[in-house]
Amino acid sequence: MNHKAELAPAGPESIASAAQILRGRGLVAFPTETVYGLGADATSDEAVAGIYAAKGRPGFNPLIAHVPDLASAQIHGAFNAHAIALAEAFWPGPLTLVVPVQPDCKVSLLARAGLDTLALRAPDHAVAQALLRALGGPVAAPSANRSGRVSPTTAAHVLADLGERIDMIIDGGACEVGVESTIVSCLDGDVRLLRPGGISREAIEAVLGRAAPVADHADKASSPLAPGMLASHYAPRAQVRMNAAHVGPGEAVLDFASQLQNHPGLRLDLSPNGNLREAAANLFAYLRQLDAPDVGSIAVAPIPMSGLGEAINDRLNRAAAPR
Repeated sequence: MNHKAELAPAGPESIASAAQILRGRGLVAFPTETVYGLGADATSDEAVAGIYAAKGRPGFNPLIAHVPDLASAQIHGAFNAHAIALAEAFWPGPLTLVVPVQPDCKVSLLARAGLDTLALRAPDHAVAQALLRALGGPVAAPSANRSGRVSPTTAAHVLADLGERIDMIIDGGACEVGVESTIVSCLDGDVRLLRPGGISREAIEAVLGRAAPVADHADKASSPLAPGMLASHYAPRAQVRMNAAHVGPGEAVLDFASQLQNHPGLRLDLSPNGNLREAAANLFAYLRQLDAPDVGSIAVAPIPMSGLGEAINDRLNRAAAPR
């Protein structure tokens, strides 16, 4: 993107324009009570790929899907009693809940980093709420800054960092909380604090009671389960072989830019014309399609390390690591 983002004061016109941009798979920065978020249509792999491209994010960490309320969240995620209690206590507010996906969840596999779990939050900010309701669907939104830089709490911060990489910035003033949301997972009856933030551990424990204490997640060794912590990504059953110059017997092919197009067997091309954003959008869905019961190995064509290629290679190298 080579134009300067439109910087618009919050109001009905800017909200309507922003929702239209999101429907067109564009990127909009908007205020929440924690920090400014970089929003895209959470149901579109292509739109979500744009977030990673704009941020220069080195790996495909799961993104938080923002919704207006618990009822909207339950369309996409399966809430157990603990998750419902926490949502009712703290939503809208600076709490993100990681829950299993519903069978018909429409949130992008790329936003979920290939996982069967989903991070959801209902923000406590009038502008964010208005945007979510105008769009009528979930918005994937990490902090609106380039990867590794300080999180933005004003529209000016976003403009300085991402102004030439996104379509619009809604100026809703300074953020009230100024630190990211607390993240809590509610999976298999287990409740864990994954990232400290705007809601204290003590407040969470008070809602859950002594019978369901909050525990820190201990697995810091592999890949993120949610923003701000580490656990397992979706890993294919088949072995993954990187930088393949040829294809062995019985191998499926994850191609890029038609490098292995002469392979007669099962082959999917992340982007026949070498577009890294298209490749990122297709990555998790194609990995799942190639991971068929009769496939023992997936040969992956070389993918450049520039731009989004770094994140694509990072994810594929994790998938190829010994298990």
